[in-house]
Amino acid sequence: MRSSVTAAPLTHTSPMGPIRSDAGAHLPLGLEAVTITGGSWAPYLERNARTTIPHAQSWMEKLGWVGNFSAVVDGTIAAVRQGREFSDSDVYKLMEAMAWEIGRTGDPDMERRFQELTEVITSAQESDGYLNTRFGHDGQEPRYSDFEWGHELYCAGHMFQTAVARLRTTGPDAFTAAAVRVADHLCEVFGEGGRDAVGGHPEVETALVELGRTLEEPRYTALATRFLELRGRGLLGEIEFGQQYFQDDEPVYEAAVLRGHSVRALYLAAGAIDAAVEAGDAAKVEAIRAQFDRTLARRTYITGGMGSRHMDESFGEDYELPPDVAYCETCAGVAAIQVAHRLLLWTGDEAYADVIERCLFNVVTASVSAEGDAFFYVNPLHQRTEGSTPEADRPTPRASSSQRAPWFTVSCCPTNIARTLASLPAYVATVGEEELVIHQFVTGTVRATVADRRVELRVATDYPADGEVEVQVVAGAGTWTLGLRVPSWCEGATAQVDGEPVEVDAGAGRLSITRSWTAGEVVTLSLPMPARFSRPDPRIDAVRGQVAVERGPLVHCLESVDLGDDVEDAVLDAAAGLEVVDGQVLATISRRSVVERPWPYVATTAPVLPTGGSRQVRLQPYREWGNRGAGTMRVFLPTD
Repeated sequence: MRSSVTAAPLTHTSPMGPIRSDAGAHLPLGLEAVTITGGSWAPYLERNARTTIPHAQSWMEKLGWVGNFSAVVDGTIAAVRQGREFSDSDVYKLMEAMAWEIGRTGDPDMERRFQELTEVITSAQESDGYLNTRFGHDGQEPRYSDFEWGHELYCAGHMFQTAVARLRTTGPDAFTAAAVRVADHLCEVFGEGGRDAVGGHPEVETALVELGRTLEEPRYTALATRFLELRGRGLLGEIEFGQQYFQDDEPVYEAAVLRGHSVRALYLAAGAIDAAVEAGDAAKVEAIRAQFDRTLARRTYITGGMGSRHMDESFGEDYELPPDVAYCETCAGVAAIQVAHRLLLWTGDEAYADVIERCLFNVVTASVSAEGDAFFYVNPLHQRTEGSTPEADRPTPRASSSQRAPWFTVSCCPTNIARTLASLPAYVATVGEEELVIHQFVTGTVRATVADRRVELRVATDYPADGEVEVQVVAGAGTWTLGLRVPSWCEGATAQVDGEPVEVDAGAGRLSITRSWTAGEVVTLSLPMPARFSRPDPRIDAVRGQVAVERGPLVHCLESVDLGDDVEDAVLDAAAGLEVVDGQVLATISRRSVVERPWPYVATTAPVLPTGGSRQVRLQPYREWGNRGAGTMRVFLPTD
């Protein structure tokens, strides 16, 4: 996965997206440059705007999370506050999703709702800039009295990211002014010469860097760097999970692998990359890159999910990846996308675009229901019981539901999904030196300045239903390079320009075509998408002797609704191969013979043979599982 970067620094105006970085091999393109108009992704974006964002706002208002800000003004907050200590952050993430959606579509009703929330929130700000509903008011604990669990810095970070979205899509307003006052307050309290402290949940680091980039304010980046330098000194208190839970066990850039709480670790990695990029410290960027690469190689599920332990929501040890108790928090998938995107910009290595794709298709979109109003908090790869249906009018404990729930007592995941989908166009394409690269395949348009000329592309594809991607040059006559990612899972990719074959370097991860382009020329990339078996590393004990099935970027699974029985005793006949009929993956499945015994271990080497005959059964894309009601499911299937 590693590659050297020799490109000179590039510069351009701030994109309408979550990241502005001009020190790597590629520059991001934002919502102003990429428009998604159809294909498989347009329904997700429409549903996110029409259903998920209003759904989240409705729940926050119903549960009093928005009302907490008004209670601060009324002086009643200590008696009436609702939600967990970090509920402010979910309101901010909701607003970040709104800000990106307003930037993407100009939705006037969403703009009205954003301004109404702004009025409620900013009225609760203290004269010195402090803004939090859980601490610092009459009857509450003092400010900054619980760095381990209080989440004050975490909440501020999400406010900053909303401000970044607002500044880049709409411009300065009352919300962004309030966010700047919070940032200035943090600089006064925690800046050089101030209090030595770090937050138990990293997030403020990446947010401060991005706010600093947006406003060209070096104090914010300096504070992020200070927080990163202080972490690893044991400033946070001892807890039963150990200091690594907070990533406070060793200096950030000296660790070998991501560890501890998975979301915390990934948010911290994103911030560490951002700060190092701003400092021009390539060695530090590469240190985080090495940690992430090792995590991908040893601590990541086939879906792209991260975090194998429920107890502390953490990474396990290397190859500790049990499917049935996989935690794979949806927020970890979102955070992994953020880290991979930063490394893609830094290196130009398409392997990180592959990671983004895997997480988008098998974590983010797997979490949200087909209707857009229910969610998985955790994403196991083996569901042993049907479980119970979550209550429709009460929030659900986050890990207790085996079906998607409309809301959770801890609802970081729904709002993370909402802000990721609202900003999805920003992950599609980048520009390099005289090169425009499409990393994620969507139907729509891409506009950019390449080699000092305005280029416009029209992209059409049904991906991932099939592997045909058609790119038409609408504008941009002259010589420049068009790059198209060739996914690592693909074998035998071919390409044509106006029907004439173009050689594809299978090992490069990208098809790059440099030529003198004329308007109207069409590039067709064909990615064969047969169903395939994926065998786990033998060191992953939990699934040794089992296989998974993938087609294109989609991991598949066996559901009891398709098998007509519990999936527990299903056996896959690998010798029979796989078949794709009308886009559906069919596998040959039989049922294992099981003898009930008073003791589950027997002194025999005889194989357990399948019984009951075999038949072809449809395998469902993992991201769609659970949409047809309660049932059991498994991704990895035994072959004997």
